[in-house]
Amino acid sequence: MPRGCLWYDWTMLTSAQRKLLRQRGQKMTDDVRLGKDGLSEGFVAAVGHLLTRQEIVKLRFGKDVQGEDRKALGAQVSAALEAQCVAITGRTMLLYRANPELDEPIFH
Repeated sequence: MPRGCLWYDWTMLTSAQRKLLRQRGQKMTDDVRLGKDGLSEGFVAAVGHLLTRQEIVKLRFGKDVQGEDRKALGAQVSAALEAQCVAITGRTMLLYRANPELDEPIFH
């Protein structure tokens, strides 16, 4: 199971693919922040749009979201967006959802 993720579908990503996504994620800036308001329809729609455009999203949890709450909230986010939790490290989460319609998808 990827670091910090409670929910994971093993059929989607290999360990080599997760490694590549984590490497890309280290070079990215935070795309969205998730705070005390939690998951709203607007948040899910915005992150869904980002995933459709770029396949990988770096999400930062607010300071008010602690320890195991991050994992639980990460599982909710993944399920709501039908996306893969690549890793949760500290207050940062990487999400991936394939979009074969992109001109240059991450994985062909």
